[in-house]
Amino acid sequence: MNGLGSLVQGIAEPIAKALRLEIIEVECHGQGAKTIVRVIVEKEGGVGIQDCEQFHQSLGRALDVADPVAHAYRLDVSSPGLDRPLKRRKDYDQAVGRTIRVKVHAPVQGKGTVVGQLAEVDDQGITLQVPVRKSRTPRRVALEWDAIAHAKLEIEW
Repeated sequence: MNGLGSLVQGIAEPIAKALRLEIIEVECHGQGAKTIVRVIVEKEGGVGIQDCEQFHQSLGRALDVADPVAHAYRLDVSSPGLDRPLKRRKDYDQAVGRTIRVKVHAPVQGKGTVVGQLAEVDDQGITLQVPVRKSRTPRRVALEWDAIAHAKLEIEW
């Protein structure tokens, strides 16, 4: 997270806590008037549009007072969505049994992305059950935490 993201996170945390929300991620992109400050929030039972709206209004006022961005910017607040990113150990724990897409730093068996059912999560990393073409038995792929660039849930239809 960059300096601006850390500042926004510090301002947003007490607001989120007061609204019984949890901040999943703070992203800041762009320069000048094209800066986008994006905050992804969740809560037990799911985040609704009213939760996002209330948090957006409260955070917007707090950012106006603190003024961490010296120019115009756009503030976006959203829920993680169906294909939510997996950022924290807790996210992975909650995703056990679900299909996830993992981008890795170095190719695993020639692939930069691994898609499979999350079977296990432990202190060393994760284990996926990856489907194998022309086989009924999935392949187990273990990934250490340091090998994971980013991961997200796959939308299952």
